[in-house]
Amino acid sequence: MGFILWIIAVILVVSGIFAIIRKQMLWGIVLIVVGLLVGPGGTSIFG
Repeated sequence: MGFILWIIAVILVVSGIFAIIRKQMLWGIVLIVVGLLVGPGGTSIFG
């Protein structure tokens, strides 16, 4: 489960970076923040 969440987090952060590059600043920031929250770090919202 942790590995799947890590993959999802990476996809969200990369998508957020591409959104910022495409001038979609707010959407990019939201994706990056959600990606960091979902990730396996100490701030994971799933445990």
